[in-house]
Amino acid sequence: MAMMEEGARSCLLQSRSSLEQDIRASYLMDHMISDGVLTGDEEDRIRSKPTRKEQAAALLELLLRKDNQAYISFYNALVRESYGDLASLLHNSLPLVSPEAEKSFSDGGTRYVQAVLSEGGVPQRPVVFVSRPALVNRVREKLYRLQKEPGWVTVFGMAGSGKSVLAAEAVRDHALITECFPGGVHWLSVGQLDRSDLLVRIQSLCFRLEQQSQEKDPSSSLHRPPGSLEEAKERLRFLMLRRYPRSLLILDDIWDSSVLKAFDIQCRVLLTTRDRSLADCVSGSKSEVAVESGLEEDQALEILALYVNGKPQRLPEQARSIVRECKGSPLVVSLIGALLREFPDRWAYYLHTLQQKKFKRIRKSSSYDYDALDQAMAASIQVLSEEHRELYIDLTVLEKDVKVPAKVLSVLWDLEPEEVEDVLQDFVNKSLLFRDCHHRPYLYYLHDLQLDFLAEMNRSGLESLHTKVVCQYQQRYSQGPPTSGDEECLYWFRFLTYHMAKANLTQELCSLMFSLDWVRTKAQIMGPAHLINDYVEYGTILDKENSEVRGHFQEFLSLNGHQLEQRPFPDVVQLALSQPDSSEVYRQALLQAQERATRGGLYLDWVNKSSLKSLSRLVVQPHQGSIYSACFSHDGTKIASCGSSKTLRVFKSTSGEKLLEIQAHDDEVLCCAFSPDDHLLATCSSDRKVKVWNVERGTLMRMFEDEHEEQVNHCQFTNTLRRLLLATCSNDKFMNTKLWNINKPSSQNTMFGHLEPVNHCCFSPDDAYLSTSSSDGTLKLWEVSSANEWKSIDVADMFPEQREQTEVMVKCSTWSADGRTIICAARNAVFVFDVETAAMLLEIRTSRLSTVQYCHACPSSNLVAIALSHYAVELWDIETSKKMADCSGHLSWVHGVQFSPDGSLLLSCSDDQTVRVWETKKVHTSSAVCLKRDSDVLFNNGDITVVAADNRNRLQVRNGRTGAVMFQSENQESRIRCTAICSQTSAVGLGREDGTIQAGGKTVRQVLRTIGWRTL
Repeated sequence: MAMMEEGARSCLLQSRSSLEQDIRASYLMDHMISDGVLTGDEEDRIRSKPTRKEQAAALLELLLRKDNQAYISFYNALVRESYGDLASLLHNSLPLVSPEAEKSFSDGGTRYVQAVLSEGGVPQRPVVFVSRPALVNRVREKLYRLQKEPGWVTVFGMAGSGKSVLAAEAVRDHALITECFPGGVHWLSVGQLDRSDLLVRIQSLCFRLEQQSQEKDPSSSLHRPPGSLEEAKERLRFLMLRRYPRSLLILDDIWDSSVLKAFDIQCRVLLTTRDRSLADCVSGSKSEVAVESGLEEDQALEILALYVNGKPQRLPEQARSIVRECKGSPLVVSLIGALLREFPDRWAYYLHTLQQKKFKRIRKSSSYDYDALDQAMAASIQVLSEEHRELYIDLTVLEKDVKVPAKVLSVLWDLEPEEVEDVLQDFVNKSLLFRDCHHRPYLYYLHDLQLDFLAEMNRSGLESLHTKVVCQYQQRYSQGPPTSGDEECLYWFRFLTYHMAKANLTQELCSLMFSLDWVRTKAQIMGPAHLINDYVEYGTILDKENSEVRGHFQEFLSLNGHQLEQRPFPDVVQLALSQPDSSEVYRQALLQAQERATRGGLYLDWVNKSSLKSLSRLVVQPHQGSIYSACFSHDGTKIASCGSSKTLRVFKSTSGEKLLEIQAHDDEVLCCAFSPDDHLLATCSSDRKVKVWNVERGTLMRMFEDEHEEQVNHCQFTNTLRRLLLATCSNDKFMNTKLWNINKPSSQNTMFGHLEPVNHCCFSPDDAYLSTSSSDGTLKLWEVSSANEWKSIDVADMFPEQREQTEVMVKCSTWSADGRTIICAARNAVFVFDVETAAMLLEIRTSRLSTVQYCHACPSSNLVAIALSHYAVELWDIETSKKMADCSGHLSWVHGVQFSPDGSLLLSCSDDQTVRVWETKKVHTSSAVCLKRDSDVLFNNGDITVVAADNRNRLQVRNGRTGAVMFQSENQESRIRCTAICSQTSAVGLGREDGTIQAGGKTVRQVLRTIGWRTL
């Protein structure tokens, strides 16, 4: 039997006394027996010792006579039994194990483990694999900490350092899965995503989880895909906490903190990233493992030996020089190894190539050193045939983190799919391309560093390469775009506009995106989210051609996107006929409707739509990115806004003219607030800092950075200068609400009471009280003078049917002008409470498919504004409990609303990068009457009369040309199910859900026929 390495043996001897003092041998031996390093007889001999310490001594004595595998098994057993301090004594002396021995020893390849990892989408081991036991065990040690509670384990390091392989290897362990993650392991490759792409990824994960759950429990049903990111997050939260408790979610290649926040759902997460600080933006316990940028020399040599089917000690001297030249980069070593597998006698040649090739350093906003990769990439490409080299260069046009099927490249290269697959196999064999075998057909992708290299190498030819893609597509699909819905079809619909923009083909891009046919086809296959994103992303290019037409299409999609999600898919031509006559969308729809009418089609043209006007008074785009907060100054002349761009901007409320712009924080700015005299502005951020700025000069007056340990969600000044204070709230566990005197360096008071993040805080009109809204489902009122809790309202009790399923998060609160009532938002509802009694006075429920993001009470009336996740703003009268207005126009989630101090204006801010200002008295309810099945129309000598039920269940008769109301009934007790209008006497009637027929103001039961507005 092989002996234990001297270093490992020496470490055991040095640590012997500490180990004998603390360990319970009986706890550890079960693990070692399952690993096959301890026999049953050996266990019995150890257990026969009379005391715990003697048993520990006997185990260590036996261990010293065994090999490296026994040392590693003992170390793993210490980790699993929570002897972390003792395991750390042995960590630095963990021996290297050969790949063959490692596979037989800790492959974790039991059928159960293989089934769990395969079901969860965890990648298989690469063909050439060398274990990194120290790193693997370090990750497993951190994962064992998640056994009892949710949290985050971050594996970070530079690209090409092997983070993904390490993460996959760490969970390839039977004991880890059974003890810590019996609910399964679920892998999600993320990469660089925008909001729509992130939504698609989470939708896919939710579908996979629901499908697996249905296979195990046929009684469970599949749900429709979540329609918004917030809804997707809540769906994922429910699945992970309810259907897959104690499971592990692995997020591979996270780039952006805003993406990571979408997975902040109180579950167990292992993430790989290049940014060590990324997990700072989420809540929960955190630990991290650093992955060195390069392999140890022995490990790198082992990889090269496996490629050439040799032994490390027998490799030529050039092997060590290659490893040193490339700094042990796993990616570079693999690239060179793949070349040597084809030409095993070219050691000197490839070493010389690495040393002599001088490529320009890749310039990227990061700390990565790409020199070795550049050199290895050049050497790799040189080995390709000239024909294949040209084809490989074509891959420069691919987007990062995008996997493409062979059929896309078949179009690009004008080759048969089988020929393309042969070429791609050659690239894969040489480690120039990666293949995702979890999909059928296979998907192919480049490592981002390979793409960086190709882009730099072909910088001058990028435009022509993208032009080639567009031309090849146009040639293949000259009769119309593909509509199969497969991976190839999805690629073209998603990236054709990208290639046109990169190719500077402005005319072709405009022709495509200003086409109603393209809108219809892409919306039907991919939904409206990607379409809207295209008009935002390429808006600058489109505006150079015709900004007005771009606005027509963007407005059409923003107002009708929810209908384009419906199945069966609606008639886009009919939808487009509702646009203004001056719209290009309407013009194209009218031409198509007229042409189809000649073939028997029927379309309705809305003749009085010209009376509708845009309800927005001002639309400003102050930031490049989502806008999370905007507020009026107290004199109403200025608006401040902030968001994901990390900037603070102040502009005129009348014209949008910029007055001030500040690079305010190091991360997203979540809130901004004016002081009562408008001289100061406070901002708070995900970077955990609170800052106070001089508005006139744009200078930083004060920064509070030491007391909040998590992101600061909201800030607000008192309403008067009598005693100027600033309130802040955060995601901190306990000390999450603070009051600050801006002239002092530390907080004046801390409110204790919430045990979950506090999302919003708000002073009462007289500054006597502060309200706080929390993810723990409560709304609390505090006395400002003492910082004591005055009242607590359990808003979660308002959702008794859902409380057991998912948590209730109170988003925000707002006080009525007289301070007697307080209004708060949670889920899809707004509640009005009496401040003195805490009794609920009113409940406003919005669509169950939407969530209330924010609410604000008007200082001069009974109106309350509600911001919704389905891109809308609504105004409600809390005295009459009636919706007074719909403010439609935003293209994405609305994050905030605020009335001006005099109540005449209302602003809203959104993910669509805009702040909209509305005139409160001019907005109105635009959806009072909808054409639906329970309507009837009379055409008589040029007059048009429409009868329909409105959204308040009243019967309305309107002039079809002017929209004027000719008759309106009282609210009906039961839903109106049908209406009728008589052509001879212009009489109307209605039928209700309870079986009642009504006419002439009288109720008649079991009457089948009515004439006129009288009952016969």
